[in-house]
Amino acid sequence: MDIDVFACLPVTDLSRAVAWGDRLFGDVEAFEPNDTEHVWTLAGHRHVYVELLPRDAGHAKLTLFVSDFDGFLAAAAERGLTPADEEVYDNGVHKALFRDPDGNEVGIGGVPA
Repeated sequence: MDIDVFACLPVTDLSRAVAWGDRLFGDVEAFEPNDTEHVWTLAGHRHVYVELLPRDAGHAKLTLFVSDFDGFLAAAAERGLTPADEEVYDNGVHKALFRDPDGNEVGIGGVPA
């Protein structure tokens, strides 16, 4: 079974959210399906998008697992973003928590090198 994922981050300011997402996700394919949404394609059939939904802004939480945890964090730092918090689980998995300007939480999980 094929599954596409579209994870939404509701926001109050679309251009601010796009700038923040570009810094977090880096140089990935992106598109704008309409005047109120912006989509980043992180991998085949896996998308994160921001949508102008002021009443819902700041309440989203999503976690992405990456194969190169340290590399992702280093690249985000080069683009000016550092995690607001980090967690380490008993099994060795690390999770870096990023919060967009509206307070939505994007967790990046993985195992450090």
